Amino acid sequence: MTTKRDRKIGIALDMSKGSKIALKWTVDNLVEEGDHLFVIHVNHPPADPESRSFLWIETGSPLIPLDEFREQQVMQKYEVELDTEVLDMLHTAQSQKHVNVMAKIYWGDARVKLCEAVETLKLDSLVMGSRGLGNIQRLLLGSVTNYVLQSAACAVTVVKDDPSARRV
Repeated sequence: MTTKRDRKIGIALDMSKGSKIALKWTVDNLVEEGDHLFVIHVNHPPADPESRSFLWIETGSPLIPLDEFREQQVMQKYEVELDTEVLDMLHTAQSQKHVNVMAKIYWGDARVKLCEAVETLKLDSLVMGSRGLGNIQRLLLGSVTNYVLQSAACAVTVVKDDPSARRV
């Protein structure tokens, strides 16, 4: 007899290579039947005060089911560009692993908004990719990952790119 899980797992997804690697790792190694996978995407604040995004600047978008997240016109409304690789991984998680996939879009400082997402969505864990900045770059530029590791109110897993898989 299998037990149905009910964990809430967040994946920070900015469509970068590092976040796609983290998504693949999450689907392959973490999520199980009955889990809820929340795709968390943070956009820069809208420059145009007439932008529809200002409606959700404080709270983030409503939760978006995967079927809507896949629709181009819906994502244009939220100013998100998706790619087929990401959509395929999310569809696989939902259909083969029986995971409930939802997305939530935020606008603002990624560090702050990811920590807000942890609290408002009541996440059990958050998975993030790593851009692989060196110590000096991280010190000068700051690090979303470091901030979230120190501040998030749940377990945070950082998935690093495999340096042996990089092309020279």
